[in-house]
Amino acid sequence: SDLQKQEERGELLQPLIFVLLVLCSVLLYFKVSLMDPGFVKPEEEEGEDKGQGVVTSQIPGDIKLRRCGYCLVKQPMRAKHCQLCQHCVRRYDHHCPWLENCVGERNHPLFIVYLSVQLVVLLWGGHFAWSGLYFEQSQEWLQHNIFLLVSFLLIFIFSIVLLLLLVSHLYLISCNTTTWEFMSHHRISYLRHSELENPFDQGIILNLWRFFC
Repeated sequence: SDLQKQEERGELLQPLIFVLLVLCSVLLYFKVSLMDPGFVKPEEEEGEDKGQGVVTSQIPGDIKLRRCGYCLVKQPMRAKHCQLCQHCVRRYDHHCPWLENCVGERNHPLFIVYLSVQLVVLLWGGHFAWSGLYFEQSQEWLQHNIFLLVSFLLIFIFSIVLLLLLVSHLYLISCNTTTWEFMSHHRISYLRHSELENPFDQGIILNLWRFFC
């Protein structure tokens, strides 16, 4: 049968991998959106974030770690209170409205994996949509291909946005900084009074290693 011939030629493997990638992206979405991003709990108060001792010499000693005025916990360095989540988040990056959760110390690596898988799914879906198009200058052609054409345009736009988002996050990770620190550098005391522009930067390789591993 045709199905057996397609299986022998390996043509059924690609749709199967695509479906698995879509399933993986959905599972990653729920995982990142539902997991604890690194909420600071009162019983876990500490003077500094774990692993930041190697850079404290570059940060002025007169900078005091302050107590949050909202949840009343002592904020570790690089933590920030999120008004939407009503919690202080360790190594706060940003609050993602699509996930309805903060991106912080615990779920940031999975967030990057999710973006990468989602980008692959979109590019692959765009390839499927483009391969189904055949171009003719006629009214009937537009009627028969309008769905594929609109799908391809939407996928193309989302792919560009997602690619820019992923590249920007990877750049910030390679510098060992967060979106919040990058956007609000002038308002953060431990950065504004530091001798270095970014006291947490330890080189691209070590920054990536510490983040993902």
